[in-house]
Amino acid sequence: MEAIDSSATALATAEENARVNGITNVQFRQADVFEFLAGIERRYLMVVLDPPAFAKSRRALDDAARGYKEINLRALRLLDSGGVLVTCSCSHHMSEAALLEIIAEAALDAGKTLRVLERRTQAGDHPILLTVPETHYLKCLILEVV
Repeated sequence: MEAIDSSATALATAEENARVNGITNVQFRQADVFEFLAGIERRYLMVVLDPPAFAKSRRALDDAARGYKEINLRALRLLDSGGVLVTCSCSHHMSEAALLEIIAEAALDAGKTLRVLERRTQAGDHPILLTVPETHYLKCLILEVV
C-alpha cells in the first residue's frame, strides 16, 4: 500500500498513526500526486483520491473541474476491470452532480465504464442543512471499473 501526499506534515501524521495502530504495510511518499500518477506503470486494485478543495470560490470552478478530471483520469488509467476508485471532493462549490459528470468524462477519456457502488458524504456530526448549501461540502464516490 502506498500513501502519497505533497505535505510532509500530513505524511508525518499518517506515519505516526500507522505506527500507533501497528500498521506496517504502508509506504509513505512525499510527491505531487498529479506527477506521481502520471509516472506510474503498474496496476492497482484500488486508488483513493482525497485532494484538497480545488474550488475555494465559484470563480475557481472551471479550473477545479479540470483538476478533478485530470486526477481522476490518471487514477482510472491505473485500474483494470474490477478495480475500485474512491474519489472525494471537499469543495462545497462543486456539487455532487457536477463531480459525477466530471468523473464520467474522465472515464470516457480513459476508455473505462464505471459503476457507482456507493455515494457518501460527511459524518452525521457535520449535518447537511438543506437551506445552507455549503454544509454539503464532502462528496465521496466509490466506483468500480466494469
